[in-house]
Amino acid sequence: MGWNYPEISLDEMMKLIKGFVDILILASGYQSSGFPAHWDAHNIKKAFQWALFFENVIRHLSSKDVYLDSFKELDATVNEMTANPSFPQGLSHLSCSTLSRARAFVSEYFIHALPLRDAHLSAFLRATVEMDLDELSKMVDDCFNMYLKKLMLLDSSLDLVLEPRGFVKDSYKSSSDVSPLKKIDKCTAGDFTSFAVQGLSKRQSALSCISTVKAGLDVLSTAVKHSSCTRPYNSFSEENLNQVRALALMGGEYDLVDFVTWNCWKSRNFLYFLDMRTVRLASGASMIFSAPKSQWVQVFEQLHISAEGSDDDFSEIIELLLLGCIGSKWSCLIEYFMSVSYDSLPISKQYHELCKGIRHLHSKEEMMNFKDTCILEYLIKLLSGQLHHLWKLPPVLVSVAIPLWSPLFGLYLSEIETHYKGDTLTMSRFCTCLKDGKEHKDCELAERIWLLYIFHICGSHLMSGASSA
Repeated sequence: MGWNYPEISLDEMMKLIKGFVDILILASGYQSSGFPAHWDAHNIKKAFQWALFFENVIRHLSSKDVYLDSFKELDATVNEMTANPSFPQGLSHLSCSTLSRARAFVSEYFIHALPLRDAHLSAFLRATVEMDLDELSKMVDDCFNMYLKKLMLLDSSLDLVLEPRGFVKDSYKSSSDVSPLKKIDKCTAGDFTSFAVQGLSKRQSALSCISTVKAGLDVLSTAVKHSSCTRPYNSFSEENLNQVRALALMGGEYDLVDFVTWNCWKSRNFLYFLDMRTVRLASGASMIFSAPKSQWVQVFEQLHISAEGSDDDFSEIIELLLLGCIGSKWSCLIEYFMSVSYDSLPISKQYHELCKGIRHLHSKEEMMNFKDTCILEYLIKLLSGQLHHLWKLPPVLVSVAIPLWSPLFGLYLSEIETHYKGDTLTMSRFCTCLKDGKEHKDCELAERIWLLYIFHICGSHLMSGASSA
């Protein structure tokens, strides 16, 4: 039968929905240029009015059998729009169900703006109160007193009960939980103030959780820093000591990494994972790379960053790309790294085991993670002729983020080999071991070899298993 809704054509409806998408993007707090989006109460009320319009249309379409085909056609057209790779991924769940609760949807975006500035919050609350007063004035004469009564009953009506762990219980379902037809009326119940209180409570709960996590990371970081510089031999097992003594009697002690150096390497690289800056970058990378490749490539290209520009900015882009490769295996990598114990195998032996093991592991067929493949392909182009930028990044990130199957791993290992043999003028940047007639055992190069060894040789099962996750 097709579209038969008399109030508006399907094309006009879709134009309005696309405009609504633009409003939601701006409501998140930023313009497409990256500059903050400034909202006043008047414009926020306009956004709320659009939300009411969409709720009314969807409710009308879903309430009469004669418009059933129109409803289905609209939902299919909206789904087709959101399936387009260029559509904003943060709004990919947009559908007739979400439009049926557009007031809550808009409120979420205004409340979750980052950062939530005082002026923004003030304008949002003013618009919220004014909208509800406007709606009440159509029904009762004393709308102000009626509004105050509703505020007094708000806590019980919204069921905002704090659970034992401090989380706020959801009082409305997400858009994906709402049935397109049967629950339309239920999900539109409530007013702007209810949605605002609910959203602010959820935001406060989330911020409380983040604050708790940050405090925990600070405590853990302090403990790791303390353990790395105070009495490290307390945690050195008798078995390890016996291994070192045996090698010393055999005359091999000149090539050993002492436990203090090893402990500093492990602590310093572990602290990189615990740093709040790393956590924020990893979170941002997870969000960026959840989008199709065409979208995240466009994000990086719009940054207009090149090696000829700021080295710090360029390094941060590389770091973001590498973090994108380990997002799915973040927890298991940290758990494994924490479990790594001291190995008395000399760095020279670790290096030879690494070279030998890489040849063996390369012969195995590995499943390639499509997302990681895309990131690494882009990274190889970005680093063309500029591989030295990898040496500016934390060694542990480079070691865990580049899998064996990537050509970038071979290039990085070739640089390791070049530096190991001392066949480069830039060697002094990393160590002067060969120049001083010493073995590599307490320099940056030794640290990078050790990291590659523990992850790709000792932890090869972890790396190959995670790559296909």
